[in-house]
Amino acid sequence: MVSFWMSMQDFTKYFDRIEICNLSPDCPIVRQKGEYPWKQSAFEGEWVIGNTAGGCRNHIETFWHNPQYVVTLDDPDKDDDEAKATAIIALMQKNRRSKRNKGMDCLTVGFIVYRVSERDLVQKPLPKEFFMRNASVARSTFINLREVTCRFRLDPGTYVVVPSTFDPHLEGEFMIRVFSECPDCMCENEKCVGVCEPDPRIAEDLPDPTKPNPQRAAMERLFLDVAGVDGEVDWMELKLVLDHCFRDDIAVAAKGISRSYAVPLAAESPSDSKKLPMAEGEPVCCGLLAILQDWYVNMAGGDNRPAQNTSNDLIMSKERAPLMSGEMRSDGTGIGFSKDACRSMVAMLDEDHSGKLGFLEFQKLLTEIARWKAVFKLYDRDQSGHLNPFELRAALQSAGYNLNNKILNSLMHRYGSREGEIWFDDFITCAVKIKTMIDIFKAKDINGTNVASFNMDEWIHKTIYS
Repeated sequence: MVSFWMSMQDFTKYFDRIEICNLSPDCPIVRQKGEYPWKQSAFEGEWVIGNTAGGCRNHIETFWHNPQYVVTLDDPDKDDDEAKATAIIALMQKNRRSKRNKGMDCLTVGFIVYRVSERDLVQKPLPKEFFMRNASVARSTFINLREVTCRFRLDPGTYVVVPSTFDPHLEGEFMIRVFSECPDCMCENEKCVGVCEPDPRIAEDLPDPTKPNPQRAAMERLFLDVAGVDGEVDWMELKLVLDHCFRDDIAVAAKGISRSYAVPLAAESPSDSKKLPMAEGEPVCCGLLAILQDWYVNMAGGDNRPAQNTSNDLIMSKERAPLMSGEMRSDGTGIGFSKDACRSMVAMLDEDHSGKLGFLEFQKLLTEIARWKAVFKLYDRDQSGHLNPFELRAALQSAGYNLNNKILNSLMHRYGSREGEIWFDDFITCAVKIKTMIDIFKAKDINGTNVASFNMDEWIHKTIYS
């Protein structure tokens, strides 16, 4: 082994910073030397616009949306006279060096540590109110380095570490590691993925769909007009009906998208200008029956009979549907619900995999969409046609779905805009996807063990049609 020495004078002359690298406890070289007192816990995460890119503590309204990690230090260090527990926390940015050729340098990142109790951890993740009431016990500096590392001596107990970028709405991947003498001391502060009780503000009783009523009869007649002799609608026919039912919502979303991407559309109609933002405290119109009745009136007319011009318009549109499915708005997006969205809606309720829906299945679909529209209206209080950034988790929870950050990040990547907004048709498509995947899983998890087993053939068969 070759060694060398350097005078302190020369060292300070030629170097201005020193970084010491250590082998991690799981390194094979360390393991060969026998038991090592330090243990490592590590998680990979991501800051995503609209979900987890909340920025530092200066931005209290969004800070709590950052990923949260629970660190438990049960015992003090051995031979520590002050009964303190040492924890080394390292936050490393991933894949930043490979993006330098795109002009992307390291983000300014850091982390903050909070002491928590068992009562605090009942809420997953910790809400904004927790961070407003409680001061941090430790923190790193926020700096634009690839890795930020700090060593802390803390009282034994439970802590939450919140890694973040300095400014909100900045995306990046990271790995966070905690070294301590306590094994398996770290976990994500997340709810378990699954179904929960929907928001009581939207969980109203619907009329029995099997009982006859004038609105149902009118909708059925109109449905059969569009469906034709087979009495069923495929995705193309479903698109015609849904685009007609949701034409107001789609128009609002289209105008909002055009404004966001600076693409001019047709001037607003006088009726659009009469829509005012909802006042603070004003009751949210979330009645499912009211929503369905609005559709019945729009589709059937005031006399509860299908308007002849409506039926004719839809039938004529049906004849030119292949052309419509390829038409584009001036902002580059498709007209109304996308082809994939309509196909997914059909697949969600198409138990025999025929590619079509009968009237009863169609009515079930409308009921589900009514619930999701009610949720959307609950959060779209300014009637902008979109959910604001960071609202997707709460909206899906109101719809009855608990999801973790990994899933929500994937949904934001797929359905979110570059500003982190979720538009109406994308929210419906997102909800359809979630319900379908959960239903596929629950069909195999008969005993409710939260574990399902699929072979390759079953998995492909179940998911490829969804």
